[in-house]
Amino acid sequence: MSPPDKNTNEFEITIEEPLCSVFRRKLRAEGLKYTPERAKVLDAIIHFDGVFEAERLLDDLKASSFRVSKATVYRTLKLLQDAGIIQRVLTNDDHAKYQLVYGSTPRDQLVRLDTGEVLDLELPELVELRDRICREHGLEPQGHRLQIFAVGEGK
Repeated sequence: MSPPDKNTNEFEITIEEPLCSVFRRKLRAEGLKYTPERAKVLDAIIHFDGVFEAERLLDDLKASSFRVSKATVYRTLKLLQDAGIIQRVLTNDDHAKYQLVYGSTPRDQLVRLDTGEVLDLELPELVELRDRICREHGLEPQGHRLQIFAVGEGK
């Protein structure tokens, strides 16, 4: 979601077609419809940079002129997870955090349990290892997920 225009306080909506198509296929397979509300949630997620909380997503949607219920947001997050578009990021707190993963480079992470900070790691050697292991087993890699949990020294 683009930042609000200072003059109108409305968000510019642009839907990314490839993710839209993936999500539509998932919904159709579940016997569900691609509604304007679900499109709005997907669009907002596409514009987040990195990890986001469901509450932040709700706040951003509330700030726009388009209304989406909390229940719709949480159901849509679950559907997007099931479609492989987003993934839940495991942390040590009670707040669900997510990130966009479909079509992106694998995001390996270092999660600070003492501060809740999530750092993206670039590990090309891990991608090479993943690809080699898949080839050895006659498989095509579709992605991976690595999260390292740590605390600061003396904690």
